[in-house]
Amino acid sequence: MEPAADFGAISEAVVFLDYFKDFPDARQPGKVLYPFAEVLLLCLLAVLAGAETFVDIARFGEKKLDLLRRFRPFRHGTPSHDHLGDIFATLDAEEFQRCFVTWVAGLTGAPEDVIAIDGKTLRRSYQKKGAQAPIHMVSAFAARQRLVLGQVRVAEKSNEIVAIPKLLDMLAIEGAIVTIDAMGCQRAIAAKIVEKKADYVLALKGNQGSLRADVELFAAEQKANGFKDTKVSRHETVDGDHGRIETRTYTMIHDVAWLKERHDWPGLQGVVMVESTREIGEKIERETRFYITSLLWLASQLGPVIRNHWAIENSLHWVMDMIFRDDECRIRTDHAPANFTTLRHMAHNLIRKAPGRDSLRLKRKTAGWDDDFLASLITT
Repeated sequence: MEPAADFGAISEAVVFLDYFKDFPDARQPGKVLYPFAEVLLLCLLAVLAGAETFVDIARFGEKKLDLLRRFRPFRHGTPSHDHLGDIFATLDAEEFQRCFVTWVAGLTGAPEDVIAIDGKTLRRSYQKKGAQAPIHMVSAFAARQRLVLGQVRVAEKSNEIVAIPKLLDMLAIEGAIVTIDAMGCQRAIAAKIVEKKADYVLALKGNQGSLRADVELFAAEQKANGFKDTKVSRHETVDGDHGRIETRTYTMIHDVAWLKERHDWPGLQGVVMVESTREIGEKIERETRFYITSLLWLASQLGPVIRNHWAIENSLHWVMDMIFRDDECRIRTDHAPANFTTLRHMAHNLIRKAPGRDSLRLKRKTAGWDDDFLASLITT
């Protein structure tokens, strides 16, 4: 088969490549045997089909050259695993992520509902030689659509405070509700969200000086007198699963003028108290959590928002570990770990968008042996 026989007609269907066509390739033009579009297409298809390392991707390229040539010429075949590693180690990780964000925005349209922001450490990216700590990726996740919207690499978890504003700057979040755990409960982050015409629900812990203590004391006093002196709305849910019963009581405290005056928090409209009781047999566990929000909603509306934040744990972090083997990845050189994570997030989104009721694991297995299904993931 002539490598480029039907290339022109089919290649137009690979829409995602259009979002990376202006990506700055630092390689010397006269010496490039493998154009960036071909490298990206090869790597994405290989990861979709189950590849977890550059060796896997190189082997995929050798075995699936006819499939690859349905979309691009690949006149010089496919790169070796060493060459692939070198390319991904030197790619501008931030620019790669910006292209990814633009692609996802085109894929999903305007953001809706909850955007959960959370970090995850890539444990095997640690290097003893050179004392390189494992890298930490902060991701934004559309809870309803279950798609990764963007990610930023940081050196360690404590740097999430710096990374979150950078991630927000990359995203179009107007009209969305941004949820972040306690690490992101910062005035500057709240101000950034409000500035971008979105709302926030931020977990409140002890990292905000007296704010948490003030909220906790006020809530306890008001609860003790039946909330007679303040305006509240309340909502209760009961869930039972695998012998466990969990009751959650959500209390939205609407009168927060005193708190705004004392702490000057951007956009603050309410405080949410979540009291949970978990019963497992005769064992009973109780926990109280607090959140601050820019929303003027009732407790019954805010309950699902708070619950949806944990979609990033169950529908992203867990999936990346169990299906994409995130924590087992040993790619460690320069920008390669961050770029490979972006590649896996691209694969995650495409498998999520694939029609059918099969699990993500089964869809990925199918992509490994069914070339037509694999091709459909990037052309629909």
